[in-house]
This record gives sequence, structure tokens and C-alpha cells, in this order.
Amino acid sequence: MLRTAVPLTLPLMAEENRLEHVVAELLRLLGENPDREGLRKTPARVARALKYLTKGYAEDPKHVINNALFTEDYSEMIVMKDVDFFSLCEHHILPFFGRATIAYIPRHKIVGISKLARLVDVYARRLQVQERMTTQIANTLMEELDPLGVGVVLRAEHLCMRMRGVEKQNSVVVTSAMLGVFRSHQETREEFMTLVNGSR
Repeated sequence: MLRTAVPLTLPLMAEENRLEHVVAELLRLLGENPDREGLRKTPARVARALKYLTKGYAEDPKHVINNALFTEDYSEMIVMKDVDFFSLCEHHILPFFGRATIAYIPRHKIVGISKLARLVDVYARRLQVQERMTTQIANTLMEELDPLGVGVVLRAEHLCMRMRGVEKQNSVVVTSAMLGVFRSHQETREEFMTLVNGSR
């Protein structure tokens, strides 16, 4: 006799309360008692944490950039190094974290430097893979600033590599996206990578 999957149905309640309900059920499935003293408030805490760690879904990256565009006669490379980020791997919902370096060469517009860091956060605060996050940052800057080129490098440590599976404690993943002159001009790309790898 074939069995069909029964969808999980939750009572009508606020979204955060529904999330708490799911976390409590997860604890039960793991063999825990969510009603014991130490875990009584855990579902609410986890629900709040997950909402915060995925708040990027509710934010528009283009809006972040467009609110801080300025016309400026400047056409040299602008680099922001070592922007800390924290994200959740979409495969295991475990953290990965590291630093981003972003560069662009303006054509007509520059953007407030704090918005570069803000853009990283918008994409980091989602369930992610590092490769996609790297290209999302680069593509957004290319589309919204219309620069001569954009370069983005992310270096990150993944707890899914450290806590489970292969358990490699010192692995670091490096991803890059090069657009415009960063891709077509070797000298520009080399200048950027020298700045990425150089000391502060």
C-alpha cells in the first residue's frame, strides 16, 4: 500500500510562534524534552535568532545602494578590505564566516563606503553558498553603479567542514568574482589581487 506524505500543518498563529512550534518539535525528534527547565525558552530564542540571521530576505540590496549614490569625478580603484560577515550554509544550516574584499572603478558614480559593508550583510543574512554570495555582491554593484569594473573576494571558514563530514579544522574557502575591466585587463586584476593579499 502506497503512503503519501502528510504535510506539516500548524495552527494559525504569528510567524514567529509557528517557528517556535517547529523548533520545539525538532527538539522532541532529537530525543529532548522542550518542556524541561533548560530548554523551556529555547524555541523562542532559536526563532528570534533565525529571524535575525535570515533578515536579508526582507531587505532589497538595490535599495541599499541607490540611497547613497553620488556623482564624483574619480576613476581610480576603490577598495574596501576585510569586511566581516557571518552567514548560514544552505546545505546544513551551519555557520560560515569570514571577510570580504570589494573593489570597483567608478565611471560616473561612487557609493557611500558603509553601503558596501551593508550590501555584504544583506546577502550574508540569508541561507547561502559562498560562491553565489560572491557573485550576487559583484553583480549588484555592476548593475547599480555602472562602473568600469568590480572585483569581489570572499575568504571564509565553514563549520560544516569542521564539525561534521571531513572535519578539516584549518580549511579556508576563497571565492572571487571579476567583472568588467577586472576580468578583461590583467593589470587591473593583478593590482586588485595584490591589494587583497597585501598587508593593511
